Amino acid sequence: MSQAAAPFPWRAALHEGLCRMRLDPKTFWAMTPLELAIACGLHGEAPAGGAPDRNALLALMRSYPDRERGSDPAGGGPRGGG
Repeated sequence: MSQAAAPFPWRAALHEGLCRMRLDPKTFWAMTPLELAIACGLHGEAPAGGAPDRNALLALMRSYPDRERGSDPAGGGPRGGG
């Protein structure tokens, strides 16, 4: 005998979409259940490794600065030095 599928969790979906994500009703009802699941992070696996640690983040910041080194629109010198 096969087991019946669980009903769709409408209360949880409505709460997540309308309350937590603050979607307007028109946008919420235009989404497919798969789109909602992806937006909520419920479909598939999370990226491996999680967030970078402090040293990895600092290395990324050095490699990809927000602006060119030595340029500061306020005239205060290099970022972090002024």
